[in-house]
Amino acid sequence: MTITDTPLTTRVTTRAPSPRAQDDYADVPDMFRLMYALPAESHEFARQREAIVTRCLPLADHIAFRYHRKGENFDDLVQIARVGLMHAVNRFDAETGTNFLSYAVPTMLGEIRRHFRDNGWAMHVPRRLKDLHVQITRVTPQLTQTLGRAPTATDLAAELGADRQEVVECLVAGDAYSVRSIDSPVAGSDDPGRSLADTIGSVDADMEHITDRESLRPLLAALPERERMVISLRFFAGMTQTQIADRIGVSQMQVSRILAKTLSQLRDGMTA
Repeated sequence: MTITDTPLTTRVTTRAPSPRAQDDYADVPDMFRLMYALPAESHEFARQREAIVTRCLPLADHIAFRYHRKGENFDDLVQIARVGLMHAVNRFDAETGTNFLSYAVPTMLGEIRRHFRDNGWAMHVPRRLKDLHVQITRVTPQLTQTLGRAPTATDLAAELGADRQEVVECLVAGDAYSVRSIDSPVAGSDDPGRSLADTIGSVDADMEHITDRESLRPLLAALPERERMVISLRFFAGMTQTQIADRIGVSQMQVSRILAKTLSQLRDGMTA
């Protein structure tokens, strides 16, 4: 299937996509298993692959909608996200045991972020970090599938033969794309008085949870090991601040400060 096929060229509106309630795409693994059971060169294989892409279009469109708030043309972002979805479907290897969404979301985000990188940064970023960002974007989806989780900064540095600190700097700088004011005119609109704020609708809470969860993983991976451990112990292991303090050998007050600073950093990363 090529990028000119129907699933990628279907028109969408600038209203928030409305996927089925509580859609976790639990049927997608079975769709992949059915596809793998078919001859790879057969028409049936191609049709099943197209069915998987079509099934996941709401997720691609939702990701495009989130970045549309930054002022980019929505139709362009939809096409870019759908191309990323196509790449994810074509490259996904279900035998690794990786959840498809854990592979597809970073792939689609990578395509969109590459678009932002190619169309300007909101602040000065050294050329070496821009080049490293291209490499990180390229290897992250495959590492995610190989490891069964989002790669850490250490994983990325080892894979690329790069300095870990530079990888961390690059991950932080990666959100420094050009961002327009919410009061800016809508690109391509016939109404010169129509602003970006006028185009933003409500977002499905369940779909938002999926994309937020997948978007959070690289932010956690970029944290220093101590901060990542504190977040993990607090929110995934359910430990109290006092228990965490005993575990890592610091005071409860220090744990509180680490949590406050790290959560603020994660919030900034999620809204960048």
